Amino acid sequence: MMHEIKKDDWAVVLDFLSHGHYGMDRSQPVAQVLGESYFSLLEVIVREGLQMKVGDRIYIGDGKRDQVKYIKGRIEMKDLTVAAKAELEPTIEKLVAAQQQRFVDFFTKAGQVTLRLHQLELLPGIGKKHLWSILEARKEKPFASFDDVKQRLPLIPHPEKMVVRRIMEEIEEKDKFRIFVPRMERQHGRR
Repeated sequence: MMHEIKKDDWAVVLDFLSHGHYGMDRSQPVAQVLGESYFSLLEVIVREGLQMKVGDRIYIGDGKRDQVKYIKGRIEMKDLTVAAKAELEPTIEKLVAAQQQRFVDFFTKAGQVTLRLHQLELLPGIGKKHLWSILEARKEKPFASFDDVKQRLPLIPHPEKMVVRRIMEEIEEKDKFRIFVPRMERQHGRR
């Protein structure tokens, strides 16, 4: 069964190492980045002479890249530098806030995963009681914002934090089910 590989076009820099890191074949500038849409953790080789700052938004798509020479490959949480690990959650928080409608729509449109499990139950803190209150509220009308979710569902005071925690869990591969971070085949090499 062939899956379409979901690739990010834009990423946010979590850490920049101007001379690379221990274990690299040769010294070259490298950045550890987080994809904006699919939350891919990647290591990219940066063009010589360029400096990057944490939080910079860079193009990593298939078109002409001004800052990135090539994508070295996908990395896992354990491969992140200490600095990149520290930036990961705050960066996800910013991306979730910037794409609020996408995640609010999840509360409105989420469906069953299996006969006994609903996608909403994959969010940390959502059990059957919360699930039923969300399903009832969304029958009335779709959710418009995180604030709308908070107002209509007082049992869920921080829906955005639930989404951020779920994304972190998926990046850390704590669950076989995926909502926001597609499971990636291990691939190395240039792209």
